Amino acid sequence: MHDLADVRVFVYRRFAERGDPPRPEEVAAEFGVGAAEALEALGALHDAHLLVLDEGRRRIVMAHPWSAVPLGFVVAGRRAKWWGGCAWDSFAIPALVGEECLVATHCPGCGRALALDVCPGEPPTSDLMAHFLVPIPRMWDDVMFACGHQALFCSEEHVGRWLRVTRSPRGALLDMRTLWLLATRWYTGRLTKEYRRRTPDEARALFQELGLAGPFWGDEAPERDSGDRPVSQGLRRTEPALLARSDPAVLAPAARPATRGGAPGGRS
Repeated sequence: MHDLADVRVFVYRRFAERGDPPRPEEVAAEFGVGAAEALEALGALHDAHLLVLDEGRRRIVMAHPWSAVPLGFVVAGRRAKWWGGCAWDSFAIPALVGEECLVATHCPGCGRALALDVCPGEPPTSDLMAHFLVPIPRMWDDVMFACGHQALFCSEEHVGRWLRVTRSPRGALLDMRTLWLLATRWYTGRLTKEYRRRTPDEARALFQELGLAGPFWGDEAPERDSGDRPVSQGLRRTEPALLARSDPAVLAPAARPATRGGAPGGRS
């Protein structure tokens, strides 16, 4: 089989250009291999957390930041429309495709439709809040659940309302500027063959640079049992919610275009 990086880039670029993932038989045709070999390559990418397959390991469900199934976000550009995997992922797509996009969703706290323009080169101006329910170290325990619970809310009050109604533990709150910085920086180089996933230390360094610190963001080593296995602790409760607001200095002046209507800035 070809280099797995080639397969990964093919899948990501297909999402970016057409809005949907390739079928396994299309992967096989692209690389001149059999269906079994194509499925093996997709399975390896799934195991490396570079895409997500369905339970039968035959269909691509997600290739972050894109989703093949509705998870509450629609991202619309000039050339295509996508399902965003979550608030984090939806804010990353404009930078990856190099154009301003409309990100649309609903507030879980009141059901109100929310929509805002997200640009590649500057964060949106909005009082909306993002709430992440699942702590970062636990996200891949059930990545579909985790992504489905990274939502946008009208306000912090509506986050609290939703938490009370659903009896959910409080997670982390991010303002729109911090969410944009996290999303665009996290996915830097995603469409290139040279991309690689961050190590845990590299991820923590990025989080800390954006003011995202504490157990929710992986700053604490998990407890381990007598067999040196991580102990499952469920969703940790953080009281009050970590309200992350980044220092304005984090966004370098060079990254800010002179006007919103100018050419999109570089992607993350």
